Amino acid sequence: MDKLPSVKDLPLSQKTVLLRTNYDVSLEQGEITDTSRIDESLPTLNYLLQQQAKVVILSHLGRPEGKVVPKLSLKPVVDYLSVLIKKEMDLINDFSQKKETEVLMLENLRFWPEEESNDPTFTKQLASLGDLYVNDAFAVSHRSHASIVGLPSFLPSAFGFDFLKETDALGKIQSQPEHPVVIILGGVKEDKLEIIEKILPWSDQILVGGKLPQLVKKNYPEKVMIAQLNEMGKDITLESIKNFASIIKKAGTIVWAGPLGLVEEEEFRQGTREIAQVVMKSPAFKVVGGGDTEAVLTKFNLVDKIDYISSGGGAMFEYLAQGTLPGIKAILERKSIKND
Repeated sequence: MDKLPSVKDLPLSQKTVLLRTNYDVSLEQGEITDTSRIDESLPTLNYLLQQQAKVVILSHLGRPEGKVVPKLSLKPVVDYLSVLIKKEMDLINDFSQKKETEVLMLENLRFWPEEESNDPTFTKQLASLGDLYVNDAFAVSHRSHASIVGLPSFLPSAFGFDFLKETDALGKIQSQPEHPVVIILGGVKEDKLEIIEKILPWSDQILVGGKLPQLVKKNYPEKVMIAQLNEMGKDITLESIKNFASIIKKAGTIVWAGPLGLVEEEEFRQGTREIAQVVMKSPAFKVVGGGDTEAVLTKFNLVDKIDYISSGGGAMFEYLAQGTLPGIKAILERKSIKND
């Protein structure tokens, strides 16, 4: 794959940079419960400020589906981040609110339906906020959204440090995985079913649990094993745990995204906990993707036994399957930075 352009390749001094981050954090009663996604963006943000750039942060939170949902405002993120970087920050709600502060944040991108539809007029309005674009949101770069694939067609573009760290680590796994490669897929997001199709040629066995089995409507090849759910449909059965464990024990590489039951409730954690224990005992190279899975393993005190934790679930799988993402293609297809 081509060497990815870095934020260090851009002429930053006195420029305004649109920085796409992944601040899709968990909130409880308006308080951030896990700040890791914000913390991971600091190296890129601090570098931009050190280079005398102004920054307009673009991000999203949750799935407001193109409507303004006050409880999904990025205000708690602004409050936390401004303390972290020791700078005053403003949260702006439209494209005319340009202010003189060094760091601005645009309100939740997904409040605008045009973000997810990659509307060119909306993208042009976004682009009008800055001179340069930096993508540091690996976890959403499998989405063909305006802030991911649209902006590079308007502005000189590059990748942030966290994004480059992800592609470097996953690139090594993607190109030379230790076989057998075992994928564990759980959770509730239906787009994971599309991942099965993409990851089939790259993997040796795919184990599907969580709510996903209820959504599986087609016949997959033998290498895809679908878990049975218990009577309440909120955890995988003991037999499925046993079947999954026998395959995991033989793995050379294990990639896991999504819990296998309704882990928010103690009584439905057994499948996820027992499979996690089998995974951690394995000598295989272990990769976990997505915030939900990391949070569960942290709860079980098993996260330190993971070889690599990716910020994205869907993005991680798509990158492993194809060695690229829509967000990467959009920047690489732009003329070289030297010619901008």
